[in-house]
Amino acid sequence: MTGLLALLDDVAALAKLAAAQLDDVAAHAAKAGTKAAGLVIDDGAVTPKYVHGLPAAREVPIVFRIARGSLFNKVVILLPAALVLSAFAPWVLTPLLMLGGTYLCFEGAEKVWHLVAHRGGHAEEKRPVTLDAAHLEERRVKGAIKTDFILSAEIMAMALSVVEAEGLITQGVVLLVVAVGITALVYGAVALLIKADDFGLRLSQTEGVPSVRALGRGIVKAMPAVMEVIAIVGTAAMLWVGGNIILHGLDELGFGAPYGWIHDVAEAAAEAAPVASGFTEWFVTASLDGIFGLALGLLVIPLATRVVAPALASLKELRGA
Repeated sequence: MTGLLALLDDVAALAKLAAAQLDDVAAHAAKAGTKAAGLVIDDGAVTPKYVHGLPAAREVPIVFRIARGSLFNKVVILLPAALVLSAFAPWVLTPLLMLGGTYLCFEGAEKVWHLVAHRGGHAEEKRPVTLDAAHLEERRVKGAIKTDFILSAEIMAMALSVVEAEGLITQGVVLLVVAVGITALVYGAVALLIKADDFGLRLSQTEGVPSVRALGRGIVKAMPAVMEVIAIVGTAAMLWVGGNIILHGLDELGFGAPYGWIHDVAEAAAEAAPVASGFTEWFVTASLDGIFGLALGLLVIPLATRVVAPALASLKELRGA
């Protein structure tokens, strides 16, 4: 009997330990997901364009194919790579994060520059693509998965930075939870967004309930504005997150003056607005991070378009020769 009680005590202790570890995993995963929020928003804002112009019946299957490729990127390629780096070269994490942050700043600044450059004018029209729907879908899916790889790499690196002090198993579990959770969240939301107008159209055609028809018409009319707002928020989030990554990385590398200055300004602003000090501090920090990200991105655009892009094109030609 004593032995049975001791065994039950051991089982209870193990259960408590497992529960505590699960709580830690959940907390770390939530923190990593929050830190990657800007990337998640941008991913959700970018993906709907890949189904534009394709048959409505193929929209959800296309999103599912992209989600499957995104999950493969995160779980099969990036998760093991992140764990190997964490175990054998943890010093690489900060430079990789900064490289990804620079890319985010470049992408966000390029969108802003494109908007400003074509304000009041007309963008140069591209020649129509003469591909059938199947080939166009295949090309869109491949392009989306390639773009997703970069965003996924940044998400996984940011998640790893949250748990880099933990054990290898905890790191792996947290990264897996983040990979699956963010993929489901992003592409589930995208699927709902791209079908919202169809849902609204069906509601607008229902019989007998005027209020339901009015709701459907409202959904159909609102969706273009909703998608535009998501795109704007996604761009702002890219600049904010990218700028924050660079500033935080510089601080870790010993160049902490810009990061410290922004922190001091945000704290001063919070003290000046005690009623909403927390929001004020966050807003000022995010705004200054975003301004820094925009400035850096604008500086990177000429380098990316005149040096990096031609170099990559030449390399591609050499490989194809």
